[in-house]
Amino acid sequence: MNKRKLLFLPFLIFVMLNGQDGNKEKFHFQFEMDSLEMNVGESKQIKIKLLDKNGELAQNPFFISGARKSLSVSPRISDSTGVAIVTVKAHKPGRLRLGTRSITVKRDERIRDFIIVNVPYPPLDKIVFNKTPNKLYAGTVTEFLVEVFDVSGLTREDIDVELISSKQSVAEFDAFGNLETKKPGRITITAKAQNVKETFKVSVVKNPTRSVVMNPAETEIRTGDVLHLNGQALDKRKSIIKDAPLTYTYSGQANYGEFGLPASGLVTNDGRFVAETSGLYTLTASSGGYSTQTTINVLPRDVKKKVELVGHGLISDVLTSDLWIWPGIGKHKGKDFAVTGTWGSNGEAYFWDVSNPDSMIIIDTVTVDARTVNDVKISEDGRIGVITREGASNRKNGFVVLDVSDPYNVTISAEFNDDMTGGVHNVFIYDNHVYAVNNGRKYDIINVDDPKNPFRVGVFELDTPGHSIHDVWIEDGIAYSSNWSDGVVAVDIGGTKFDESDRSKSQYNPLLIKAGEGSPSSPKKLAEMGDPTGRNHAAFPFLSQSTNQFYIISGDEIFPWGVLATQGKPSNPRGGFHFLNFSDPDNPREDAIYQVPEAGSHNLWVHGDTLIAGFYQGGLRIVDISGELLGDIYNQGREIGVYQSSHKEGKIPNAPMVWGAQPYKDYIFIADMNSGLYCIQLVDENKSDTP
Repeated sequence: MNKRKLLFLPFLIFVMLNGQDGNKEKFHFQFEMDSLEMNVGESKQIKIKLLDKNGELAQNPFFISGARKSLSVSPRISDSTGVAIVTVKAHKPGRLRLGTRSITVKRDERIRDFIIVNVPYPPLDKIVFNKTPNKLYAGTVTEFLVEVFDVSGLTREDIDVELISSKQSVAEFDAFGNLETKKPGRITITAKAQNVKETFKVSVVKNPTRSVVMNPAETEIRTGDVLHLNGQALDKRKSIIKDAPLTYTYSGQANYGEFGLPASGLVTNDGRFVAETSGLYTLTASSGGYSTQTTINVLPRDVKKKVELVGHGLISDVLTSDLWIWPGIGKHKGKDFAVTGTWGSNGEAYFWDVSNPDSMIIIDTVTVDARTVNDVKISEDGRIGVITREGASNRKNGFVVLDVSDPYNVTISAEFNDDMTGGVHNVFIYDNHVYAVNNGRKYDIINVDDPKNPFRVGVFELDTPGHSIHDVWIEDGIAYSSNWSDGVVAVDIGGTKFDESDRSKSQYNPLLIKAGEGSPSSPKKLAEMGDPTGRNHAAFPFLSQSTNQFYIISGDEIFPWGVLATQGKPSNPRGGFHFLNFSDPDNPREDAIYQVPEAGSHNLWVHGDTLIAGFYQGGLRIVDISGELLGDIYNQGREIGVYQSSHKEGKIPNAPMVWGAQPYKDYIFIADMNSGLYCIQLVDENKSDTP
């Protein structure tokens, strides 16, 4: 059967900003002043109104936003009539934007405007070197980095710094901050920026190096494998010179027929090498005019498998959003089900029987007052479902709690929309709580012990200027949120503290060492890593089964040419996945990236040591992420398989647009924005059965 459950009357019409065509001509923002001038640390107020064509208040709320990392604003949403008295505080200098955006039913009817906030640059205060050694060896190269701070305590990346050696015959800087030492002597190193300078003295001494050795563990590796070269500088007694810097280089000859000729790879300053193409490589370690070489053979990674389509559930009248697959319970035990959302459409969520994935069928439909059901989640016990709401005709967005114990007859248990005017974009269900990304700036934590009577117990929100949030994912009592410029943030919402001294557990998430004090009502931040691109859109925790390294995989999202799906055209986004190593939670670092150059990343999943990545127009990408990770994964032959989902009768025909995917049993289920639900499986090239 295919029933429709209506949360509100379908013909209720609101003659207001968010329900009519041509709104961009009928409404406009009025700012009390056409610009603001303020200093770092200063606050000012400004009144902003949303008016109709007659100059009357629009009777519709709107968002206010400050430049990320630079301007904080309060409140971030106007009152219901369309008026906001906004307090603006400047945290960084520059020509910054204070922006506004109306709250509408249809995405393409949003009205935006802004004014410029001019914040002058404060005077410089000091320069700090990353290192100030007392001694350097002649015949070596040392990289020096500096940070410039102004009187407000901010790091000034806009400032050019000049590095100077007092005696260029002894040591000389190149244009990139590398100091080449030529002969023994004593010099003064100076960093100058505007009217500020910093100096220190260093002795260049005779280099005791008389030989260099390398001790790589292997002489034959695969593309993508990381080889530690273990270079050492030795003196005349063959003793190791621990503080002698080494320089590593490589050259290579790729195997004929290999994609990406000539030979390509990466070698790091600390002596790690990874190859992107197979072939013979000569690796060199040098120090003090001495060097050594070794040759290694790099084989193709050879992980590719055949991708076979098992089944397809075509959705051709609306755009599809996220999916979730789960096993049936009670009288439906032994069967398998799926739910998919819809985007920019009619507020529908489809429920599927996928027990026979070659013939998936819609068995029920829930329709709510919304344009977009962006996210869908099912509780671990298979009893509660949650669907998100954006673009409600009465601005009562939020989420809807469902009883999904009988997927053939899904019923609405409750709605939750308190303080969620701007809409809920993503949710997660964990331990009888719903974590709802609310108004794009925080996540609210809602208790659903009684699904018919949900209530808020907690909130997590960053305190950084112009902060925003897109998504949240939870494992082991730790919530991983995606926060655009603020990057990924790990929060304890009930993690059980793990004693590091207990070595009986071979693998563990190191964040659990810091956990144990948070709860749904009192979330506690554990670790974070910012995103310099400002595009962090997704996050997924990953404990490597092969190396025990713990990562948070951070996904970008950007639409350089806009979201063309609103015009019925294929979109052309960009983005990739960054592997952020949190094995030391206090000092995270980026180790590797997986990025398809011609496509945009979206949602992801990790199963074992395999990345299952939705790559929008680039299709579904299945990637081997086993072993140590370093460099550009896309070019290392790690792709196991690619599936380009599309259909000639799709909502946008013949255009892949993979939203996300979920591994389930021996299959991978895919939600394609333009053409619905797919099921695929991987098959070894030389076998007919599934792996």
